[in-house]
Amino acid sequence: MNADNTKSKSFQLQRLGLVMEPEHGNPQEIEGVLNPAAARGPDGELYLFPRLVAKGNYSRIGIARVRFNEAGDPAGVERLGIALEPEADYERRPGCGGGCEDARITFVEPLQHYLMTYTAFSADGPRIALAISSDLFHWQRLGLATFGRYHGIEIGSVDDKDASLFPVAIPNPSGQPDLAMLHRPLFPGTRPEETACCAGSREVDLDRESIWISYCPMPLGGHESDSPGAFACHHRLATPVSPWERLKVGGGTPPILTRHGWLIVYHGVSEMAQASEGVHPLCYSAGVMVLSKEHPQTIRYRSAEPALTPSLPQERAGAVANVVFPTGIDRRDDLGSPDRFDIYYGMADNRIGVARLDMPDLLPPGGAADPPGAKV
Repeated sequence: MNADNTKSKSFQLQRLGLVMEPEHGNPQEIEGVLNPAAARGPDGELYLFPRLVAKGNYSRIGIARVRFNEAGDPAGVERLGIALEPEADYERRPGCGGGCEDARITFVEPLQHYLMTYTAFSADGPRIALAISSDLFHWQRLGLATFGRYHGIEIGSVDDKDASLFPVAIPNPSGQPDLAMLHRPLFPGTRPEETACCAGSREVDLDRESIWISYCPMPLGGHESDSPGAFACHHRLATPVSPWERLKVGGGTPPILTRHGWLIVYHGVSEMAQASEGVHPLCYSAGVMVLSKEHPQTIRYRSAEPALTPSLPQERAGAVANVVFPTGIDRRDDLGSPDRFDIYYGMADNRIGVARLDMPDLLPPGGAADPPGAKV
């Protein structure tokens, strides 16, 4: 795809290649490397924070420096060690299991620190955890994120994943500037494996099957002892509306500000066209969402069709087949290309790929999906 053609076409991701796969003989990666956070360090270098999966689904969050080729495209990584591994009770499961998984990292400007959101996997299930750093190499845990209730729903007591933070204070529904988090609570009955059993059209439970924005007061300082308070104010942002996301939508890359608003590359889940022996194979695809700069609860653009679907052998076969899962984003200011974004994504829960997204001069027409409330 020629980058110039994107000015008049819908958002599409142009694959740039494979950047990381399990290292032969490395027991920390024997079950896969996937779903990395991406962040520019104080030195200007780009670092990935991949999920490293050892035997028994024991997950750590690693650190790797991205290497670029002469054209400026990502070409590989240099492994630098471990950022987090299961140590806290909320990260460990009985026996030797545990998980620090699927990190996203945002430099929060009011705090002048990096905040990491990641999935902590314990006997209670997956929950959102937080850590803080000034340099990307030394991380201090802030504990599990806490949430207030919403219309009788105890959000903090259900499984939760795919969290990311805005880099600046965002107005909450009352207009007050807060720290804002995108996340996807996994309410009982809304997992893709459960909703795949519903043949044909089905009613979407708007309170449950959604990407949410939740708000808490911005911490006053940027010190490691400063933990955010409760995310007590909630707003439903996006729910499944298009066929490619029929079973589920969830967060992806952290929001990043563009000329058109806050850009998010998110994921949707649908069923594969052909099922066998009563099994419903699932397909994870990626789409684009643009939120209003002034009022991020307003969606300005949303992919009616996926921007990236599994097609490569590395995306169609792996630990979990038919998966592209976006988690990291890098604006290429280093190349003088602020409208170019490199998207790092998991490939079949086993490897890491990267694709290029070019911001068009105008938002493409017809990109907004149907409003929530329709059957899918």
